[in-house]
Amino acid sequence: MALKVSAPDGVKVYTVSGGKNIPAWLSDKKKKALRKDEEYRRRIELIQDFEFPAGCQRIKVTPDGQYIFASGYHPPQMRCYDVSQLSMKFDRHLDAEIVDFQILSEDYSKAVFLCADRSVCFHARFGAYYKTRVPKFGRDLAYCPFSAELLVAASAPEVYRLNLAEGRFLAPLQSRSPAVNACGISPAHGLLACAGEDGALECFDLRQRDSLGWLDAAAAAGARGQPLTALRFDDSGMHMAVGTGNGLVALFDLRSQRPMVVKDHMYDSKIVDIKFHSSINGRAGQHVVSSDRHIIKVWEADSGEGFTNIEPGDADINDVCIWPRSGLIMVGCDSARMRAYFVPGLGPAPKWCSFLESLTEELEEKVNPTVYDDYRFVTRADLEKLGLTHLVGTPLLRAYMHGFFIDNRLYGKAKAIADPFAYDAYRQKRVQQKLDEERRSRISLVKKLPKVNAQAAARILAEQAGLDTGEEGGKKKKKAAATGQPTLLEASGGG
Repeated sequence: MALKVSAPDGVKVYTVSGGKNIPAWLSDKKKKALRKDEEYRRRIELIQDFEFPAGCQRIKVTPDGQYIFASGYHPPQMRCYDVSQLSMKFDRHLDAEIVDFQILSEDYSKAVFLCADRSVCFHARFGAYYKTRVPKFGRDLAYCPFSAELLVAASAPEVYRLNLAEGRFLAPLQSRSPAVNACGISPAHGLLACAGEDGALECFDLRQRDSLGWLDAAAAAGARGQPLTALRFDDSGMHMAVGTGNGLVALFDLRSQRPMVVKDHMYDSKIVDIKFHSSINGRAGQHVVSSDRHIIKVWEADSGEGFTNIEPGDADINDVCIWPRSGLIMVGCDSARMRAYFVPGLGPAPKWCSFLESLTEELEEKVNPTVYDDYRFVTRADLEKLGLTHLVGTPLLRAYMHGFFIDNRLYGKAKAIADPFAYDAYRQKRVQQKLDEERRSRISLVKKLPKVNAQAAARILAEQAGLDTGEEGGKKKKKAAATGQPTLLEASGGG
């Protein structure tokens, strides 16, 4: 359903997947009845079956931009969607819950899944290909395309390395942190960054086993002792954003130990995902998209100024995926349906769903009803007239400024009880209005007023028509009728 969400800063955010799910057991008769439901008719299904039985954990887009991978749970499974067909291509079930996954090829043919039972499952085009295990429970997964190495961050001070070219485990990287919550590879220079459980940020060069640098990023951001829960490099490889367990996001330059910008989510909830988004204009339009369990914040990378916020509201956020160079944001939540939002301020719609552009233009032209259309504002004096003062303090009255908002239906019932003859008065008023309209519609002779002294001529005409009931006007009219002389306007030729 295409609904416009009014953001506090005026940025337009459109929800392009929402509404009520149709139960599979619904009868055909009731399904046909939904055609008359305005909410059902206005809904938009961006991709068919874009949902899971219980919830979604991760969403990723293939490098060629043709497929969407998503993982869910209860039961643990993954689904692949073909955007050219706007439908699901295939789904596969796994033995354990998926913690994270990486796409190893340009399309859907190669992928690897890190599961909650310490297993690493490789899948090919035809299905499951190989399965191995790591010594500790994995928390995050990263893939380095330069050396074809798969890196697993786990609940241990080691980062496990699996070389896919040689098909064997390499010596793990030793971290100073007791455990590693997240890891990431820079797309520019291949540097590996690890987010520690003790709030430390450590970087490695995969060509050597020693760390290149260590920084207490949580303390630098003003959250000493908090763990780092997310990190991300930007496309240039010179900037990196880290998230803490208490809802802070710090943006660092690799050449400095102090953060350039610190953003507070104000929810005291851990940061679950961070993304960098560049518009078509390039670096000048770069934004940071950070999310915790409750809200997604989009803000300027240079100044930290907020751009817009997105709140699913009824479900916790697990992952956020942004379509490259566009304004489409897909969100995996603890709900059956995966959410999709379109923000025109971030970029255009992708080619496979370009119809979103025309839909948003139609919504701009159409006046959409607001939530206040179902409510009426009343003052305390109005409540006393209606006899509803006993409802003050209850959910039926919403206090606002110097009065209250009350439901229109309740107001109508109270009005009918307080003034039972209001309808009769309203009916008489409408009948009088109809009569006045009919009288005005009758043909009448309209005299043209002269250009000079138009006001005086109008007054004389009114006296002639008998509209002036004054004594002097009546005497003049009788005198002119008795003598048979022409009136002032007739004598001057203005009649």
